[in-house]
Amino acid sequence: MLGRQTSGSVVCPACGKLVGVGDARCWSCGRPYPGMWGYAGLFRRLGRDLGFVEIVTGAAVLLYAATLIAAPADIGFRGLDFLSPSRPSLIVFGAAGPGPVLLAGRWWTLLSAGWLHGSLIHILFNVMWIRQLAPATAEIYGPGRMVIVYTVASVVGFAASSVIAVFAPDLLRMVMGGGHPQGITVGASAAIFGLLGALVHAGRRGSSAVANQAWGYAILLFAFGLFLPGIDNWAHLGGFAGGWLTALVLDPRKPERVDHLLAALLCLLLAAAAVVASFVTGQSLVGG
Repeated sequence: MLGRQTSGSVVCPACGKLVGVGDARCWSCGRPYPGMWGYAGLFRRLGRDLGFVEIVTGAAVLLYAATLIAAPADIGFRGLDFLSPSRPSLIVFGAAGPGPVLLAGRWWTLLSAGWLHGSLIHILFNVMWIRQLAPATAEIYGPGRMVIVYTVASVVGFAASSVIAVFAPDLLRMVMGGGHPQGITVGASAAIFGLLGALVHAGRRGSSAVANQAWGYAILLFAFGLFLPGIDNWAHLGGFAGGWLTALVLDPRKPERVDHLLAALLCLLLAAAAVVASFVTGQSLVGG
């Protein structure tokens, strides 16, 4: 069932050595149950990132469509905001920012906001970068630790942006040229900068080419954000720092463990719960 392997050898997902499919521990790196209970082949078919790119893409597209459908009369069509959901719609589904996080006490939006997007160009741009960076990060850290980096970086980025907006508004305007558009912030770019931060850290522990390329991408994207209105550059900076620090703790030189995969699953479940909580509680905030 589901292609379960019951005999023979498999490749340990942590170190790449051959092990028995039923071995309780890899003889080389010590990873518990390297055969993944006979489903290692199935997981390999999902890709190096265990299907994370498809999960993010599918969830982001569904939520983007939902935010448009929730208020079709208020969809924006101008310039870079082509097919942009309304502010109330984004708030209901879990936008972050100083208003939702600090004033309304909706702290869980730090988890949900990274799965929402403010326009068609916004979601296309972010999905493109996720599809490029997530597999590369998973190749170095493993899929579980990549998801952890992605989630923590998003939370740290939105937290930094929200706090600075309240306690240092002049500093916010220096970097964002006007602050959060409509007082809210959404998008996967904080997490994307977190993946770049993790790749920079990994490059310091191995190939300098990885770090140099990641630095180049980060500088390019940040500079790009400075010249466009409504870009949450503080979330980008916070996400990069969050990704780098998380990578420091997770250490790419060590093999990924089963508990990393469990933590990654918990991250995804918490993000889904945050979106649900936002939707359930958000109706009262927008008067409906």
